Amino acid sequence: MKNRINRFRFATLALAATLGLGTVQAQDTFRIGYIYPSPAADVGWAHELDEGRRAVEEHFGDKVESVVVENIPDGPDAARIMNQLAAQGVDMMMLGSFGYMNDGLKTAKRYPDIDFIHASGYKTLDNLGNFLTRNHESAYVAGMAAGYVTESGVIGMVASYAIPEVIGIINAFTLGAQHTNPDISVKIVWLNSWFDPSKAQESARSLIAQQSDVIFSIYQDTPSVVAVAEEEGVYVVNTSSDMKAYAPEHLLASMKVSWGDYFIEQVQASMDDSFKGDSFWGGMADNAVSLESISDDLDAEQRAAIDAKIAAITAGKFQPFSGPVINQDDTEVVAEGQTLSDADLLGISWLVKGIETKLPQ
Repeated sequence: MKNRINRFRFATLALAATLGLGTVQAQDTFRIGYIYPSPAADVGWAHELDEGRRAVEEHFGDKVESVVVENIPDGPDAARIMNQLAAQGVDMMMLGSFGYMNDGLKTAKRYPDIDFIHASGYKTLDNLGNFLTRNHESAYVAGMAAGYVTESGVIGMVASYAIPEVIGIINAFTLGAQHTNPDISVKIVWLNSWFDPSKAQESARSLIAQQSDVIFSIYQDTPSVVAVAEEEGVYVVNTSSDMKAYAPEHLLASMKVSWGDYFIEQVQASMDDSFKGDSFWGGMADNAVSLESISDDLDAEQRAAIDAKIAAITAGKFQPFSGPVINQDDTEVVAEGQTLSDADLLGISWLVKGIETKLPQ
């Protein structure tokens, strides 16, 4: 017997409130609510979260029932959906946006019998854990590829929000590019959005007009930037999913994330009443991040260097933030022979030297 899925795509919560979240169908199944900040399309952040949901269903079969709510913005809408899911009797919730953190914390306190896992956050409770991926690992290696192929020496980045996770990705990518091309210059457009296809396209075109011949799309839950780069004939790197289909000629690499193993582990713990509100930060060693569809335009020596760096990161023999690291103010933030700690990475609030754009105030 197949598992049951209630799936709802809401552009606004007003529509969600009108339609309701559906009727829970089977009281003997373990019910999991999934809330995504954008539509779960064929690629992107929400797609990979949904792939994690699929892995749970494949593993547990008809023992689980999924309630999926898509395209829910941070703020009151998300808070209301969480409370509606709780009222519907879910046993567990997956909160798929950094911006859901504070409302998730309040909801978890209100419903101590429901277990929660939250993407990209840093607050925990006994029944609220969080999960991150070490995207700075794959970003460093993708940056190496960018340094190899750029002719202008200018890399353009279309970034979502200036939160520590994104800042870490930007810095690691830049350090990787500087490793293979020390004269790299980086320009960033901050979108302050996870999902704004038209603004993302406009920003990519603006960066290309400023001589960027490699574009990096960071947490844009759409292939818009990737498609623009293909159209304009410049290389592109993206986060979350493999987007080769949208740039068959000019995709340099895709930084893919995978949540299946983690989701399965947490669901099992919740079923067994052994859930703990821990923090998970998965990297290459955990098969949580990888670099996919690396361009054949890299020569054999370049590809060998990239493969060697991936192997070193996976084996724990190399850290992307190995010193010396200098920030935009010419201050040494990581000394030679040292590496940036996880605690410092989680609160990172500076950009490395070579990035022209400043952090938003």
